[in-house]
Amino acid sequence: MSTFGTPTACTKGTTVSQAPRALRVAVIGAGPAGIYAADILTKSEEVKNGDVPVAIDIFDRYPAPFGLIRYGVAPDHPRIKGIVNALHKVLDRGDIRFFGNVEYGTDITLAELKEHYDAIIFATGAIKDASLDIPGVELDGSYGASDFVSWYDGHPDYPREWPLNAKEIAVLGNGNVALDVARVLSKHADDMLVTEIPANVYEGLKKSPVTDVHVFGRRGPAQIKFTPLELRELAHSRDVDIVLYDEDFQFDEASEEAMTTNSQVKVMMKTLNKWREEQKETEQTASRRLHLHFLQSPAEIMGEDGKVTGIKMERTALNGNGGVEGTGEFIDYPVQAVYRAIGYFGTELPEVGFDIERGVVTNVEGRVIDDSSVPVPGLYATGWIKRGPVGLIGSTKSDALETITHLLEDRLDLYTAAQPEVDSINAHMDAKGIEYTTWEGWQRLDEHEKALGAQSQDAAGEPRARVKVVDREEMIKVSRG
Repeated sequence: MSTFGTPTACTKGTTVSQAPRALRVAVIGAGPAGIYAADILTKSEEVKNGDVPVAIDIFDRYPAPFGLIRYGVAPDHPRIKGIVNALHKVLDRGDIRFFGNVEYGTDITLAELKEHYDAIIFATGAIKDASLDIPGVELDGSYGASDFVSWYDGHPDYPREWPLNAKEIAVLGNGNVALDVARVLSKHADDMLVTEIPANVYEGLKKSPVTDVHVFGRRGPAQIKFTPLELRELAHSRDVDIVLYDEDFQFDEASEEAMTTNSQVKVMMKTLNKWREEQKETEQTASRRLHLHFLQSPAEIMGEDGKVTGIKMERTALNGNGGVEGTGEFIDYPVQAVYRAIGYFGTELPEVGFDIERGVVTNVEGRVIDDSSVPVPGLYATGWIKRGPVGLIGSTKSDALETITHLLEDRLDLYTAAQPEVDSINAHMDAKGIEYTTWEGWQRLDEHEKALGAQSQDAAGEPRARVKVVDREEMIKVSRG
């Protein structure tokens, strides 16, 4: 333990208290979870009143910050800007440092971090697709939604091309990611030019021959996991008809209760019923259709010569308590591509305990634990890698608060870094030849992307707000000046 707050000798007959050194904290992951955790720590009473001075560094494997907001949310969501602006303000204050293009476990190890930091918070999120164990899932044309999201969001570690050659497509899942994927697949490429999508994504979407996108959910309309905003956005797509099926609108006692007591369900049912009425009264003539199916569960992805040719769905029935059970009735749909949007799953981190069933770092309320369920001193987790890929921004904030509360409770046992000087980590990374990026580098990249937008045009001939840089080397070059 350090000499935190202990007195030191001065001149004869007097002593003065040694100024407490800052608690050094490393956050692994510069998405919302990591940034919120850092922000909450700086705003805690212990830090604000001077009892616990802190120095926080956030590391990310990507050259740019913001994690899932930059690489995991559809670019045509207007609310993204609000979230990015909030995260930007936190890092722009100057009291939290950002180091990008630094991968934990490869560029820098746990032992190296412990040399420079008293506490380490893992906020790496969940980026892999949850598995789906049905026949045919390995066929060409069967894709994980997260891979497609990474492609259209210009992720630097994914191929520039995507095989958009299917006319009929199935999207499995009834959450917001499923709607994002379905909306992007069905939307006309020219209408995406008002977003920051890079040129390769626009060109890929432009060549797509898609006519029908089918979204399948295994439960009923009253159990969907969309948010009202996500659902309503479907109606904003030009030349895309929304198709609903009356036989899917079946309700049990749990459904009736949800429609009566849950305000979100009320709003979404009102939207769906409005679309059903419009569908009956107005001829649908759009060149593309987005079908919303309920009470259907995937049984098999069918194929020929190794390629997807269809999907077999089993009708399900509500069981009275909000769940469903299979009916033994099957329906085949001709599709040439299937996108699995049934959830995300966390990735194991080197030298940190991992729950392979849940896809999370082993922890109790954010304190990382070992194989004997004993807390590991100085190690913490927050966000999806702590609790699993559930919940929105509000959950992420409360999650971070719980973790930071425990970190501060443990603080007297955390002053363990052998090299706590703030710039010692810079020297260490320089010595290893790590081409890390900084917040100042992000500001350069930010201006560069805005300049690319000004040089480009949307479908109406207006300058675009920005164009995202895809190539990692270019990102590093611009960021490092």
